Amino acid sequence: MAKDGTNRGGRRVRAGDKPMSAAEKIQRGREVRVMNNDIPSFTPTELDAVDLPEGAVMNGADMPKPSEYLSAKQKNGIPLGADEIYKETWRWLKARNCEKLVNKRLIEAYAQAFARYIQCEEATSTYGLLGKHPTTGGVMASPFVQMSQQYQKSANLIWYEIYDIVKQNCTEVFEDNPNDTMELLLRARKK
Repeated sequence: MAKDGTNRGGRRVRAGDKPMSAAEKIQRGREVRVMNNDIPSFTPTELDAVDLPEGAVMNGADMPKPSEYLSAKQKNGIPLGADEIYKETWRWLKARNCEKLVNKRLIEAYAQAFARYIQCEEATSTYGLLGKHPTTGGVMASPFVQMSQQYQKSANLIWYEIYDIVKQNCTEVFEDNPNDTMELLLRARKK
């Protein structure tokens, strides 16, 4: 740091190789350090503490209950259905032992965005790609198409965030869709 308080010289920010995820290290045969009591290098020390009185009896729950707004009835009387997407996503995370790493609100935001995307696609299928302009009466593009694209983009961004958490913390190698053409092309390129 210079006398005027500015940083000069030194290593550039984000320079160098990116850290590998735990799954990639396992795949390449490298040592992976997971914080639990099975690894001899991680030995937690006993702390001195006072004895606490018995706490409240807590009932464990396998899956946190989705918020009510995810299953609220819509204007047409049909429930939104985001609660089912929430449960499906949580089960997917549980299968990879990452359900405790992803915030419940992040899963809810993804479920709602994806359910709204589905709702807009159903409206596009029902009403078509074209609509009537409210003032001129001329033909215009359906507003559901643009809304659908916005919800899809939002759902994808949230999904990439969830998937990145899983990718960085999952200790088991997994492949979701080995028949995906793009995935096969990218894997063939690495070899």
